[in-house]
Amino acid sequence: MLSRSQSEAGAGGVAKRARPGSPPDGLRTPEKRAPAWAPPALPPGPPPRRWDTEQVCDFLCRSGFGEPGLLRRVRENQITGAVLPYLTKSELKDLGVGPLDLRLKLLVCLQKLEQNHADIMKVFNDPIHGHIEIHPLLVRIIDTPQFQRLRYIKQLGGTYYVFPGASHNRFEHSLGVGYLAGCLVRALHERQPELEISQRDILCVQIAGLCHDLGHGPFSHMFDGRFIPLARPGLKWKHETASVEMFEHLITSNGLEKVMEDYGLVLKEDMDFIKEQIGGPLDTTPRRGLWPYRGRREEKSFLYEIVANKRNGIDVDKWDYFARDCHHLGIQNNFDYKRFLKFARVCEVKSKKHICTRDKEVGNLYDMFHTRNCLHRRAYQHKVGNIIETMITDAFLKADPYIKIAGAGGKHYKISTAMEDMEAYTKLTDNIFLEILYSSNKELAEAREILRKIELRDLYKYLGETRTEPGKEITEEQYDRLPADIVASRPRNAPQDVELYAADFIVDVSRLLPETFAEQLIRVYCKKKDEKSLDAATKYFIQWCMDMDFTKPQDGDVVAPELTPMKPSWNDPEEDELQSPNDCREASKSRTRLFQ
Repeated sequence: MLSRSQSEAGAGGVAKRARPGSPPDGLRTPEKRAPAWAPPALPPGPPPRRWDTEQVCDFLCRSGFGEPGLLRRVRENQITGAVLPYLTKSELKDLGVGPLDLRLKLLVCLQKLEQNHADIMKVFNDPIHGHIEIHPLLVRIIDTPQFQRLRYIKQLGGTYYVFPGASHNRFEHSLGVGYLAGCLVRALHERQPELEISQRDILCVQIAGLCHDLGHGPFSHMFDGRFIPLARPGLKWKHETASVEMFEHLITSNGLEKVMEDYGLVLKEDMDFIKEQIGGPLDTTPRRGLWPYRGRREEKSFLYEIVANKRNGIDVDKWDYFARDCHHLGIQNNFDYKRFLKFARVCEVKSKKHICTRDKEVGNLYDMFHTRNCLHRRAYQHKVGNIIETMITDAFLKADPYIKIAGAGGKHYKISTAMEDMEAYTKLTDNIFLEILYSSNKELAEAREILRKIELRDLYKYLGETRTEPGKEITEEQYDRLPADIVASRPRNAPQDVELYAADFIVDVSRLLPETFAEQLIRVYCKKKDEKSLDAATKYFIQWCMDMDFTKPQDGDVVAPELTPMKPSWNDPEEDELQSPNDCREASKSRTRLFQ
């Protein structure tokens, strides 16, 4: 048996003496070993991503990949340093790199080159996701006037006037979606290398997540859901359309095309891919049965399910706003997106690749839709928040003819037309509320008075809520005539000394999603606030619910006891119990409908 010193000396060496004061054996810092392979020393000059084709060929030769056929194809395809980090196995095969082990060796070479010369990521401290790293190209996009505009648009619009903590903006939500989009696409890339998700794909998905909400107007969904349909009836416009246009404007007006190319993006193809993730197919009349997207081939169809999932609604946009909105609203969020990331895989379903998860995740997914339902019931469709947004909409409608917003070429636009010019739209934010409120313009007096009433909490009065029965939903074409229909439903015993008109009523029709267990809620408000008018208006509303065969408004039998017995279906004692949104049986019904 060898002694300790002989063992350390080896077969013919001499053991090293330990230095006085050195740590005992087993606790010493291991000696550094040279890596099995390292990229060759780079010549002085520009960084790798700025190399031209000849500099790329020079690097390949010095790295041991100087086969003449490969160099010829590199020159024919004009491969530059910006493209190198994004090459995939299949693309190397097309360039004539073979066999497989040689392609893998070259991929390792290129990855090490990228790691050694990667740009410094910027770290953001987010209250929801913690310290998150943002790619330098995304930072360049963030630091533009078009993206900074999102700092001045409330995520939840008028809901902030009900929930004091809901002061967050579209800006931080967009950062979160960009970050989560990167988390999901990278998780798929690491677990399923056979998908050949390239660095270009990852970067484009992150940019789409970051920029998906660029087109939101003042007070977010109030603008495209309430104001625009009233200001411009018949106009089929949604904020996703403006997001695509604003993204194009952001890139061109800030000269970011060259920066995108420097990071390896193919301008036309990747710009199309990013825009398609935000707003859907660019071809408005795709041929039936054919792949409708331009940015990526059908083999990568799953990439279109990350930012805005049109197939089942499970996407990173929801993951962020569930967590962020619940945090600021003080509502419990039971959905765990980190767990979903662990189990997400791409599977082939009916010859198409989709993002799927384990069957045991069905409970987590139910929690996701339950959280969404809860947020709608308790916050997004809050009766006071809705009426505040309705009042803001009224104020904007009255101010619209007198507001001038400068756009390109000195042309001026109104609140309702600013989205036609992205330069003008960049200037349209929630700040328009304060501009009207603090204006001394006589033409804005009516609008100013409505906003002043919001600040004084002098709101329109809530009369009640009803629900439509399945198959009897109210269509958009009927919305405008609903106030007149209520006036026409005047009860026989209505007081003769109170006169109510269609202009005195506001009918707010909302729809709770997802569609699999949607229900249409109808809330009615009255602009008059005196006791006599409110009493009469409430009876008008209850009579209208009876005529339309809607559900009985809560406490309808207390407010109008002389009317409700006349409706036989309203005499069911269980009917009142089902009016509460917290009813356990209603939750059970919703759960059944969801999984059906």
